[in-house]
Amino acid sequence: MPVTRRNRKSEEEKPPNPTIDLDKIKELIKLMEDHELTAFELENAGFKVRLEKGGSQEQVAAPIAAAEPAAEPATEKIVAEDTEQITSPMVGTFYKSPSPDADAFVKVGDAVDEETVVCIIEAMKVMNQIKAEKSGVIQRILVDDASPVEFGQGLFVIA
Repeated sequence: MPVTRRNRKSEEEKPPNPTIDLDKIKELIKLMEDHELTAFELENAGFKVRLEKGGSQEQVAAPIAAAEPAAEPATEKIVAEDTEQITSPMVGTFYKSPSPDADAFVKVGDAVDEETVVCIIEAMKVMNQIKAEKSGVIQRILVDDASPVEFGQGLFVIA
């Protein structure tokens, strides 16, 4: 019997030649958008497709209410000559306690020194502990919990 030479892979061993159906891919993209997926991968009968959302999403800054600038002069009127303000060192969200169920860092009547943590300001998903940087007694808290604050905005009045 004569010996014949065979290819390394016979026709049966080769993976099927997948055809790309653009309509199916468009359906997958629509499903990704409908379900707010950022990535999707499918492998079927030798056909593999991976879809990823790329690029930056458009970010829109929240509008600042026109009443906010008017609030600062009112704050200045609250501060008597013998008192000082602890001001926000950054733009962010003011929190009076380390967690929603915890006690406030300080309350009216509490004595503070330069190293006393008086609040947290969340900026870009980072919780920043804010120290008094002045000694005195808390006379008034000027900001509601979980409120947005601006750079330089008064947070506390101390005497």
